[in-house]
Amino acid sequence: MYSLTVNYPVLYRTCLFSFFICSFFSLSLSDPRITQSGLFCGNSTRLRDLVPAFVKEMEALSQLINNTHFATYHLNNSSVPIYALTQCHGDLSQTDCLLCYAASRTKIPRCLPSVSARIYLDGCFLRYDKYDFFQEAVSLSLDTFKCSQENFSGSGDENGKLKFDSSVGYAVANVTSKAVENGGFAVTGIDGVYALAQCWESVGKNGCVECLEKAVKEVKGCLPSKEGIGMNAGCYLRYSTDKFFSHEGELGDAHGLSGVAIAIALAATALLMLSLLAAYAGYRKLLKEKEERINLKKVSISFNKSGLNFKYETLEKVTDYFNPSRKIGQGGAGSVFVGTLPDGQTVAVKRLIFNTRQWVDEFFNEVNLISGIQHKNLVKFLGCSIEGPESLLVYEYVPNKSLDQFIFGNNKTRTLNWKERFNVIVGTAEGLAYLHGGCQERIIHRDIKSSNILLDENLTPKIADFGLVRCFGADKTHLSTGIAGTM
Repeated sequence: MYSLTVNYPVLYRTCLFSFFICSFFSLSLSDPRITQSGLFCGNSTRLRDLVPAFVKEMEALSQLINNTHFATYHLNNSSVPIYALTQCHGDLSQTDCLLCYAASRTKIPRCLPSVSARIYLDGCFLRYDKYDFFQEAVSLSLDTFKCSQENFSGSGDENGKLKFDSSVGYAVANVTSKAVENGGFAVTGIDGVYALAQCWESVGKNGCVECLEKAVKEVKGCLPSKEGIGMNAGCYLRYSTDKFFSHEGELGDAHGLSGVAIAIALAATALLMLSLLAAYAGYRKLLKEKEERINLKKVSISFNKSGLNFKYETLEKVTDYFNPSRKIGQGGAGSVFVGTLPDGQTVAVKRLIFNTRQWVDEFFNEVNLISGIQHKNLVKFLGCSIEGPESLLVYEYVPNKSLDQFIFGNNKTRTLNWKERFNVIVGTAEGLAYLHGGCQERIIHRDIKSSNILLDENLTPKIADFGLVRCFGADKTHLSTGIAGTM
């Protein structure tokens, strides 16, 4: 049994001390700068296989960015080639870099099913595309810029405006030249104008020069706006009248405390905040693990009594240890393998693959709902295994696979005639009608598509994959929900 004791007086004093240091030194100790500068989705789309490939690509990129500010990855083993690149700005700490990347990763899926997308946050960049763009510095179709709506007022006269324009011109010229010489990153502050330049590491020095030269022309076109942002294929350039970055030492007009005092304050406060964060994260993790163990125990007891429980070792053996040759399907929730039980019955074993939070929602939906449903046009649920290293669901085996293999498959073995198509339509409708009003719970499937309609040996349709269902009581006449299912 895990336990965690929190010393609240100490916690209070620590927070108070951290607040005092932050206030006294007027520092921003942790700012991942996740405000969105721009999100751009490509025009080309693809429905098949893109989402699983995208998830694998982002997971690989997450591993690579753990200890660096720049990472690229190319997914080779997929029918959908995906190239991805991420770059954090040089003034972010590694922790802030990871936070910024995490924010960009949660926002960029809004572009799916587009096969290309770019997102610029104030502290980092993320892009995926179907071709190798890593050394692409500029692009006529992709490069863009953004200007703030508020103009610089200054002293209100023409001289004030001219001085501001001159300061912006000098700041962006200074920061771009520094960036080229300093490995692709620099910040500066001159006469109340702050500027940051960041090139992607993959474009090299020549690409950095080319990209920033174009970006300088773009942001100068924003004048007299108080802020301008250049977002090109190989770099990012920003100027503003507000100081938006973390570096103090590179400012032309920096004032205040000595570098030693600032360093001590940063180190002390960062240590205290990280300690608090670690304690809180540990506490949340223990609570989550405890809740999962309780849920798992409840499900285990229920299914041991119901006779729907399969041993993990049995299912592992009948699928030849999940041999790829026995794989008959792949979906967003997991892979499906065919196997023959000791009693001779052929079954389909669904191997669930998702994180812990999704596990609770998806698994309880699959188990609690499907176990009580019996209909000739629904795939029969036979049981599950929840005590092994992963969760498994067991269904009846439907030999003719899915409807999309007959309609869209490249190697179609046969074509359905009109009578067979009509029977598939009617059977699917009967299955949906049963879900909507014929069973004890009213169920909305939310992911009906040809790949989720299986055909048995007589071409009788059976609706499958209840991983995205939603129940609602008889007194509810309206169902309001977010986007779910297959894009």
